[in-house]
Amino acid sequence: MDLTSPQRVIDPTTYVIRFSDADHGVWDGSGLAFAPGGQATYDISRSCYNAGGGCWQFEGAGGQSSLRLDLARGRFGHEINLFRGRSRSMLVLLWEPHDDAWRLQAVGAVAFRCRDAADLEPERPTCGTPEALLEPLRGWSGYAESLRPQPGVMARASDPQSVVFEPDQLLRHDCSAVMPDGLVFSVPECLPDAAFTLEIGARLGADRFQHVSIRFDADGRLLRWDRSSFQPASVS
Repeated sequence: MDLTSPQRVIDPTTYVIRFSDADHGVWDGSGLAFAPGGQATYDISRSCYNAGGGCWQFEGAGGQSSLRLDLARGRFGHEINLFRGRSRSMLVLLWEPHDDAWRLQAVGAVAFRCRDAADLEPERPTCGTPEALLEPLRGWSGYAESLRPQPGVMARASDPQSVVFEPDQLLRHDCSAVMPDGLVFSVPECLPDAAFTLEIGARLGADRFQHVSIRFDADGRLLRWDRSSFQPASVS
């Protein structure tokens, strides 16, 4: 896989969410990589949201994850969304079984911007390597929270704990790359027969970095999502 040059570029990718009341709505999207014809429409309902427990949400971050390695499903996928204001930086990672191993098959990055936003969102810094993106953040302070899989909408993150950023906390795997919109990731290209972690981050502006860790046990079952948010010491 060439992580420096995309095999496919879709422009534009857009979506609209409309709510008929506080509990029901419709998601309507186009320019979608994995939907038939590139379009899809989904009903939204509070009563059946996250029935499987694979959706997760912190303040300013959220997504959905495969809860375990399952050969019957044939795909192990994760969508990570990191927000600032009305902007959304999305990363998609997909593994598939090949030659008795789960191998990374697709990586997608999308920069969403709200057409109704009154103010322009900060530009994301661009860097050629993960090290160049992350080294200037060394020593930034922040807080960390954790969330365990739970069906429905009642899951709550743990109490925040103070943390300090070190690049090695994120760059721990053989497959590390910078993607558009300030996104960066470090994951195993081939998933091990042992406990493992997927590491994803986004430089959401000159003064903000988010880091998400998705943790699995030795049996390939999702344990929890960890989210850390960092800022330089001079920013309150």
